[in-house]
Amino acid sequence: MSEIGLIGKKIGMSREFYKTGQSVPVTVIKVEKGRVIQLISKEKRGYDAIQLGFGKIKNSKLSKAMKGYYSKKNTEAKKILKEFRVQDLGQYKEGNEFGIEIFKDTKFLDIRSKTIGKGFAGAMKRHNFGGLRASHGVSISHRAHGSTGQNQDPGKVFKGKKMAGHMGDKLRSMQNLEIIKTDLDNELIYLKGSIPGSKNTEVLIKKAVKNISKLTMSEKNEILEKSKKIKDKKK
Repeated sequence: MSEIGLIGKKIGMSREFYKTGQSVPVTVIKVEKGRVIQLISKEKRGYDAIQLGFGKIKNSKLSKAMKGYYSKKNTEAKKILKEFRVQDLGQYKEGNEFGIEIFKDTKFLDIRSKTIGKGFAGAMKRHNFGGLRASHGVSISHRAHGSTGQNQDPGKVFKGKKMAGHMGDKLRSMQNLEIIKTDLDNELIYLKGSIPGSKNTEVLIKKAVKNISKLTMSEKNEILEKSKKIKDKKK
């Protein structure tokens, strides 16, 4: 089940306290239950995948094509449709629903969300440039990005040149975020640290792709407690 992911909403940030007195910053994500809308087989499209639907949407906001699609599948309309490639299609059936329980034995997650949009920004803010000299020899261009670089040949600025422009509002991934705790009743996941995006940003959550051997916070605290007990016994 770990091959598939879920879509959630970033509620905001909080912190969790451990018995040791440690305070850990956490991001709280409200997770949507995903429903299997369609099974996609190798014969049909060249790969095995399932299509999951998330969130509610009014029928009035659907196009005629999508209304027909959902009525054909005999399921309620979903706001977001997302495909996940899977190894074995036999595990899934149309109409099945998945929630936080799919991450039951998972310690680390990968997330993908949109960063906060900051509008048009200059080169110093956008790319952390140092700017030009603040005193002698520079006239009214202290925060300029300097030369953009080309002579008569090639006579153009190459694509991707670091210049002023639209900052933020881009999809970004973060890997190996630790699950501090989960709240099954309220469908909440508490992840260690911050994630991209403002409140109510849509977040794609998947099991960590990399094999991680690092210890979780609770495992570290257990080791600390054991070492304290051993020291106390020696005394």
